[in-house]
Amino acid sequence: MRTQYYTASSLDGFIATEDDSLEWLFPLGDVNSTSYPRFIQDVGALAMGSSTYEWMLRHVVKPGSSAPGAWPYPQPTWVFSSRRLPPVPGADIRFASGDVRPVHAQMVAAAQGRNVWLVGGGGLVGQFHDAGLLDEIIVQVGSVTLGRGKPLLPRRIVSPSLKLISVQKFGEGFGELRYEVRK
Repeated sequence: MRTQYYTASSLDGFIATEDDSLEWLFPLGDVNSTSYPRFIQDVGALAMGSSTYEWMLRHVVKPGSSAPGAWPYPQPTWVFSSRRLPPVPGADIRFASGDVRPVHAQMVAAAQGRNVWLVGGGGLVGQFHDAGLLDEIIVQVGSVTLGRGKPLLPRRIVSPSLKLISVQKFGEGFGELRYEVRK
């Protein structure tokens, strides 16, 4: 079981634009042609921040629209937020705030030996790193630059440095970097 940050980033290190848009990402390739289908099979629980959750509501679930979608994850999902957010009917979504350590313990138990996926954002992932709970970072680096936006991981990680485990190319749009977080 590993706690993993699996995400996509622009070449200059941003996971979203300043206004939380991911539109830059979709023209770069089909998610099913990356390592994602295999990755998600090993995930037993997820965590995300409120901006990521709200993006999912607006672009995937679309509550109240003429064509609402379903929550895409059967796994239990923890949403970290200091604000009250609407739930998704029928989805196993749990809201949390504060220290990530006790919530991580709940996530590990719910994952039942499978991995915990830190979906985003970078600030939340930084909290898991600071608590010594992050094991691996997997980044699909896209072939675009954004100039500014939401950073991949707003933390200094220099000593010990991350250990590069693998590099893989996916189509013309992505290079995947896989790092182990040294403790």
